[in-house]
Amino acid sequence: MRRTGYVYDQRYLLHDPGAWHPERPDRLKAIQKNLQESGLSELLTPIQPYPAPLQWVERLHDPDYIRRFREACERGLSIFEVPDCGICPESYEIALLAAGGVMAAVDAVMNGEVDNAFCAVRPPGHHAERDRALGFCFINNIALGAVYLLENFGLDRVAIVDWDVHHGNGTQHLFEADPRVFYLSMHEDPEYCYPGTGFRREKGKGPGEGFTLNLPFAPRSGDEEYLAVLKKEGWPRLLEFAPQFVLISAGFDAHQSDPLAHMNLSRDAYRQMGRLLLELAQETAEGRLITVLEGGYNLEVLEECTEDQVRLLLDIPLDHF
Repeated sequence: MRRTGYVYDQRYLLHDPGAWHPERPDRLKAIQKNLQESGLSELLTPIQPYPAPLQWVERLHDPDYIRRFREACERGLSIFEVPDCGICPESYEIALLAAGGVMAAVDAVMNGEVDNAFCAVRPPGHHAERDRALGFCFINNIALGAVYLLENFGLDRVAIVDWDVHHGNGTQHLFEADPRVFYLSMHEDPEYCYPGTGFRREKGKGPGEGFTLNLPFAPRSGDEEYLAVLKKEGWPRLLEFAPQFVLISAGFDAHQSDPLAHMNLSRDAYRQMGRLLLELAQETAEGRLITVLEGGYNLEVLEECTEDQVRLLLDIPLDHF
């Protein structure tokens, strides 16, 4: 069994975007309850998150944007700049804690305390761009983890694989000119799905051209389509890049039962994608992999799919599924 770290903090429940909002505290409550009832939580190594230091956050995000976010929370606003980014007074501090949770996981893996990790953090991050909040996201958690790996631990190549049903426009935006980060996103066709980015023609810019791979899928695509494209197109490019660390933006909203999109993935598809990316990490990155929660709004699906990913990380035999 592998040593798998687990980032969680009850303070993540304090971010309240509004009773109407799908990205609600109940998402983490469901994950946490299921891991405890299944006995998996006893097998995990707890990782204590810390607030991401501003000097790291501002390597990615414009300082004026971060100031606006902090002031909006301090003023008690309920919306930050765009209608889908609901906030409360605690949201700024909790967003820093979510980003710092990924940094803490990076510390634990790079320092040899664990082999890999799962980050049950919120608010999510992959839509957050340099100077604007979008799609429930304020600070780009996984992007900050990548920058921390590159600039604090001196890695040369980090892969981010994003299987959230919505394209990670923020992550692409932050790294599209950086050849040190290979960004692969599998998502619903942007002509039909938020945020309207992630076309195949978007391949990076300048020195980063060729290090962005967008794999959009038609509505109602399912397991067969996703796995075939990942194996035929994604896998060879990832192997060629040979990342020294693999990060997964794990949204579970392409599942057939999710209310916010139009895809037909099953629980098994996420298992198979998780296995493939673990194989990649073992092949090129000494097994170093961190999975970071993004979307997924059906609570039962969240429970099942996060349990499966944790089991994969722990290397519990497949017949235990």
